Amino acid sequence: MATAEQIKALLRSHADRDDRRFYAAALQVAAQEARQGHHKLASDIKQMVEKSQAASNTGLSLARPTPLTNQPKGDLGGLLELTHTPVRFAELVLNPEVRDRLDRIVLEQRQKDRLAQYGLHPRRKILVTGPPGTGKTMSAAALATELKLPLYTIVLDSLITRFMGETAAKLRLIFDQIKQTRAVYLFDEFDAIGTQRGSQNDVGEIRRVLNSFLLFVEQDSSESLIVAATNHPELLDKALYRRFDDIIQFERPGETQIKAIIDNRLSMFELSELNWSLLTAASVGLSAAEVTRACEDAAKEAVLHHEGRISTELLRKAIEQRHTGKK
Repeated sequence: MATAEQIKALLRSHADRDDRRFYAAALQVAAQEARQGHHKLASDIKQMVEKSQAASNTGLSLARPTPLTNQPKGDLGGLLELTHTPVRFAELVLNPEVRDRLDRIVLEQRQKDRLAQYGLHPRRKILVTGPPGTGKTMSAAALATELKLPLYTIVLDSLITRFMGETAAKLRLIFDQIKQTRAVYLFDEFDAIGTQRGSQNDVGEIRRVLNSFLLFVEQDSSESLIVAATNHPELLDKALYRRFDDIIQFERPGETQIKAIIDNRLSMFELSELNWSLLTAASVGLSAAEVTRACEDAAKEAVLHHEGRISTELLRKAIEQRHTGKK
């Protein structure tokens, strides 16, 4: 009979619409049933998985629809990058306050017509801050997925270096696109253009980029979402903060979030014997991305050298290596 962990893995992968994980978990159940002598049941499960996979490969299954929006061309082609990879909020492990504030953005966007009846506007200009690997970029992708909107990332290197002296014209192109095509627009590594004016490393052209951005973002009244993400909020010009409807601070995961990350990423393995208090304490200080990579390292080691068994020591070693890599 399937273990509780295997059942949870099946439910999570189904809820996340992750066919690969779902099939892997189902085959793990089949293998366990075979070991217990339930060969007919194991064979039936294996045949159903193979039949479903074959249908997926021939296009008979219900696949995610391909976005109709195309990659921008012409002058915009070097400035905007369209991302097709969907991200669900269910895939993210965030602290409750951050999740509540993201949920509030989604709710206000979905109910924007109702808000408009009272002269109110939904939040749509968002500044997200926090250390690398804490979920800022993925949250922007999740907002796009939940709202069924395209996600465009502004290529800041092209904006700053390729079009020196033409900053206002190129930013105007971007904000014209923001007005014409409702989508989520992500200004990642935003401190590259949002650095304080008059700072020691101030460059004249960068200052013009910031001044142009301040002007365009204040004038923007489109229905698109603008998300600016930075790892260094202390570098941002103070005038930027009042241009945003909401400022969300991301943090490294605490022990509760760390356990959830490990549980989610290793859902196809038996985890009931793990020393959770030791592992979560050892992971404090790592970002969510680093904890995820430690789980992946331990999973590979388990599959290749330990017959698919995840132990506390195996995972602890992978976690310690991530700490060492930061030094």
